Amino acid sequence: MKKPSSVEDYIEQSHFSEALQLLRAIITSTELEETIKWNAPVYSLKGKNVIGLGAFKHHFGIWFFNGVFLKDDHKQLVNAQEKTKGLRQMRFESIEDINKNMVLAYVKEAIQNQKLGREIKPEKTKTVVIPKALKSALNIDTDFNTCFMSLTPYKQKEYCEYIETAKREATVLSRLEKIKPLIKKGIGLNDKYKNC
Repeated sequence: MKKPSSVEDYIEQSHFSEALQLLRAIITSTELEETIKWNAPVYSLKGKNVIGLGAFKHHFGIWFFNGVFLKDDHKQLVNAQEKTKGLRQMRFESIEDINKNMVLAYVKEAIQNQKLGREIKPEKTKTVVIPKALKSALNIDTDFNTCFMSLTPYKQKEYCEYIETAKREATVLSRLEKIKPLIKKGIGLNDKYKNC
């Protein structure tokens, strides 16, 4: 599927276009605002994402950004991935699977939940605990310290774990020597693998 220029374009490109039109009509009968985000239709309330519409190879459906708060009396929702905390999907395989009144009830409940402020907030990142050997090296070399502190918390954490997991003192020292030039260049420990 090529990048859609509009919701209509997204729907037209799908082999589930008739079913997506029906779901879109149900959703747009409410107060939600329609837009394209992440190359798919998304419906929001006062700038907060509430619902998404999507088509895949073998199914299509609605995803509820904070679906974890829906009652799901009809047992229609699935957790697409284990790691997602709030997102839930309502999947269909054909237009005949769509019960308009049931879908509308779920959509209205999602809107009400949003109005009530029911949403999963992103977890705050934990403070990075710097291993003793690295802390000592940072205290000795102020330039090294400045460069380390300017790294993102994620990159700092990578380096801390790299030093912390060394079993022997000799390994700790060799790892410290290896990471110093990387840190001084502002490079993350695993950056070279991330662009592959």
